[in-house]
Amino acid sequence: MKTYLAKKETVQPKWYLIDADGQVLGRLAVKIANLLRGRNKATYTPHVDTGDFVIVINASKVALTGKKEEATEYMSFSGYVGGEKYRKLADVRVKKPEFIIMQAVKGMLPKNRLCTKMLTKLRVFPGAEHTHAAQNPTKL
Repeated sequence: MKTYLAKKETVQPKWYLIDADGQVLGRLAVKIANLLRGRNKATYTPHVDTGDFVIVINASKVALTGKKEEATEYMSFSGYVGGEKYRKLADVRVKKPEFIIMQAVKGMLPKNRLCTKMLTKLRVFPGAEHTHAAQNPTKL
């Protein structure tokens, strides 16, 4: 019996809608990462992008446990000497709440060229409205 390997031409992605209101960030990010990779399918192949599209709404209402709200910092580096910037999670939640979920999911995806392709299939919205009603996403 031969091992089945999926091809990118035969993959038919679905659309899923996830409401992040009150859900814990890490547990939510695991679910999203598995959907983006296609781990929920029988045709999962590690080196092929067999994942689905994921729409996340209410990103600004995602929950964190413990003292992570005060302790978590995001670092960015400009490339110049002394060009490090640190931002608290509370500040990021006010200005760009979708960044929190994007970074958590990005950390759970493989560190290769597939990661960028998978992240383009993740759409995160800070409120309850989204622009992908035409795709008829399945609610999770």
